[in-house]
Amino acid sequence: MRTPPQRSDEWPTLAATATPEQIDAALAAGADVDATDTVGRTAILIAAKAGRLDVVRHLIAAGADIDRQDQICLNPFLWGCISGNPELVRIMVEAGTDLERTTRFYGKGIHPASEKGHLGIVRYLTEETDINLNHTNLCGWTPLLEAILLRDGGSVQQQIVRLLVDNGADPTMVDELGVSPLAHAERLGFTEIADILRAALA
Repeated sequence: MRTPPQRSDEWPTLAATATPEQIDAALAAGADVDATDTVGRTAILIAAKAGRLDVVRHLIAAGADIDRQDQICLNPFLWGCISGNPELVRIMVEAGTDLERTTRFYGKGIHPASEKGHLGIVRYLTEETDINLNHTNLCGWTPLLEAILLRDGGSVQQQIVRLLVDNGADPTMVDELGVSPLAHAERLGFTEIADILRAALA
């Protein structure tokens, strides 16, 4: 590995391909573990996006700021929730990531996980963490509303809705127009989801 460049925005990109030993060499040569590239990505975020979980773990041990966000508000935890990488999500939670950090749409990590159908991540976050299941994003939507409005109402989304309501999501929280999750499910013809919500409201 070449000597770490002088510009702080260059070295973080090496985290996508470098070995942990090469990362150590860069840091020993004076590279800032939290330096960012031109779009605000730290080495640990670049490694996370490249699927380099070995480097992610190494940078955590080296004291990297695990919560620092880039210009579009991504950090390793939020990227894991968006991209559907349960191992990355677990690594970051166990490292003490800030569950209050939000996406560029002001959603918590549970929002994109619920919307995109990442069932394993939703199960982990709802059952193993205290992430806020009733936070509303810029659209005025809770994770429950996103799980209903932005997917197909199929088996995975039904399981996600059940996980959310069973673990504290409030089925009475309406959207910005005052429409409830149940009303949306009925309008969309998501019969099974509507049944889950009626049971939760009973």
